[in-house]
Amino acid sequence: MFSKILIKDAVIITMNDSNEVYDSGDILIENDTIKSVGQAIEEEVNDAKIISGKGKVVIPGLINVHNHAAMSLFRSYADDYPLMVWLEQKIFPAEANLTPEDVFWGASLALLEMIRGGTTTYVDMYFFMNQTAQACYESGMRAVLSQVFIGDNAVEGFNSLNDAKDFAESWQNSGNGRISTILGPHAPYTCSPDFLKKVLSKTEQSNTPIHIHLSESRHEVQQSLELHKKTPVALMQEIGLFTRDVLAAHCVHVTDEDIDILVDNQVGIAHNPGSNLKLGSGIAPLKKMLDKGARVGLGTDGAASNNNLDMFEEIRLASLLQKGVNEDPTFITAAEALGLATREAAAALKKDNLGVLSAGAKADIAILNFNQPHLQPHNNALANIVYSACATDVDTVIVDGRVLYEKGSFLTLDEENIYYEANRRAKRLRQ
Repeated sequence: MFSKILIKDAVIITMNDSNEVYDSGDILIENDTIKSVGQAIEEEVNDAKIISGKGKVVIPGLINVHNHAAMSLFRSYADDYPLMVWLEQKIFPAEANLTPEDVFWGASLALLEMIRGGTTTYVDMYFFMNQTAQACYESGMRAVLSQVFIGDNAVEGFNSLNDAKDFAESWQNSGNGRISTILGPHAPYTCSPDFLKKVLSKTEQSNTPIHIHLSESRHEVQQSLELHKKTPVALMQEIGLFTRDVLAAHCVHVTDEDIDILVDNQVGIAHNPGSNLKLGSGIAPLKKMLDKGARVGLGTDGAASNNNLDMFEEIRLASLLQKGVNEDPTFITAAEALGLATREAAAALKKDNLGVLSAGAKADIAILNFNQPHLQPHNNALANIVYSACATDVDTVIVDGRVLYEKGSFLTLDEENIYYEANRRAKRLRQ
């Protein structure tokens, strides 16, 4: 592995605070960090790997802030069902048959897809997370991982919580810091307020961050109002969940007061437009949340409910849906949409060294091949990325200064073996 990489003569979309774009520039990477970004880097780089940027556009690696990677095994297994029917009658029974090895291979399949599509960081919540963490470690991906736990049964719930804590402690900052860990209580409708209070009490000293599904469906909100006289967001504030750093997935059905609570508590929001559309959950009030100062990043959700992990699709949907529902083509701009998958996603995760191409940032980079009909002419590279590009346009992916994918080849994963194992296991699970 080269200690230095020099990307030469590329269009560079930095996503820095000034949204700087270089029509022809260079990026020098040293070890796991971007050393410099500029129009022409003259530093001595005889020992560097040189990547030609001719006909290429370089962007920060994309950040997928909500996923269930191993659910790639359930892609196209249970489509066209309402959320709760999909979960309770199809997905939960199938998941009961998962083995740790299934999760390893399902996560490996998702990692192939994400890396191929320019994703360099992702957030996961699922079962058997030691296996997912191992797959991430081997792949070179950057990941924020949480072992999900569900439970109001005191014994089962806390056994699961103990497992989640053990996982978090054993994998935190592994792989040169690429893998970080958080806790994953599934949702307010599967973890009661009393249980969540006990979770908070049990984790008080570590102040561990939390990843939770929140206000995903209208049914969830109505159920919370009937049981607790509060929305799920207001209920989480009342029990003290937001005293932790929280990443809340979905937040589709939120009131103005809910948004204020999320903003005041600096809760990260994972916006999943594709999954929310497919499950009929609705369209989150993204523009309103952003106008109020919410920290929002984009996610795909799992491949069982999307059904792909193409972040370019989510970027485009995030913009087009807000233009349509607000009947205003100025919502959300191309720069804002790409920001939701880069700089703003990093802010939602409170990781300020990701999502930007600038000196001192982590060397997580995606390079797109623009020598393709749907990306010509070169009127506006940023607009082409948001409104025209897709995952298959990615040419090269670098994470932590290491090339993981280049010109159609995976350098850390065995593509054919992963396909074989994923298909073999999916066949067993659907029988």
